[in-house]
Amino acid sequence: MKAGKDAVVRIHYTLSDATGLAIESSRERGEPVAVLLGRGGLIAGVERALEGRAAGEQFSVTVAAEDAYGPRREDAIQRVPKKYFQRPDRLKPGMVTTLALKDGGRQTVMVRKVGMTTIDVDTNHPLAGRELSFDIEIVEVRAAQPEELAHGHAHGPQGHPHAD
Repeated sequence: MKAGKDAVVRIHYTLSDATGLAIESSRERGEPVAVLLGRGGLIAGVERALEGRAAGEQFSVTVAAEDAYGPRREDAIQRVPKKYFQRPDRLKPGMVTTLALKDGGRQTVMVRKVGMTTIDVDTNHPLAGRELSFDIEIVEVRAAQPEELAHGHAHGPQGHPHAD
């Protein structure tokens, strides 16, 4: 079977920056990553590179910032009251933390400056504005199960618990 929209693809990958420095690898976690293609679970450049490929293929792809995490936005610095952070007293510039949003969601941010009552954060993705390189091995390509299609993501071998 070939990878395409609504197929589940299991891959091992190593992500590197433009200098060749490895940033992360699925092999460190041991298990390949499973993704339901066409549902936004991967950056656009990697998803396009997977289309039409089969299990057993290995390849490298370089993804421009626009097809990865987007360009870096200089207007993405925000001043946020400390009450929206867990343990704000431990935060220091350069740390990555999670910000509690008013709608109940969460957003990963980088601390830029810690003040008395507020914290300046950068809401850009840490890899925004960077060209990224991926070494990919396709472990499996299969048709998605009806439950995976309904949920919009791949499930593991034992299924996936949901609080429906």
